[in-house]
Amino acid sequence: MDNELRGSNLTRAMLNRGDIQVWCAIDDESDERAMTNISGNDFMAYIVAFKDGFFYCTGGMQWLHAVPIKIVPIAQHELVY
Repeated sequence: MDNELRGSNLTRAMLNRGDIQVWCAIDDESDERAMTNISGNDFMAYIVAFKDGFFYCTGGMQWLHAVPIKIVPIAQHELVY
């Protein structure tokens, strides 16, 4: 059995251990939908708190799901033409 934390559960654990801001894909329906919506910046936010069943971003909005993501720059040689 896989006990590794993922998705919103991982974000909650990161906040509980003291992480101040967690860069996340966000959505109110599911973790899976959050990940499909990250094609634009509209569905990504720094999550700063989890309380009363909601994740809160730096803008004060609340979300039901917040999946931690990692954004790294790419180089031209990594692109497929």
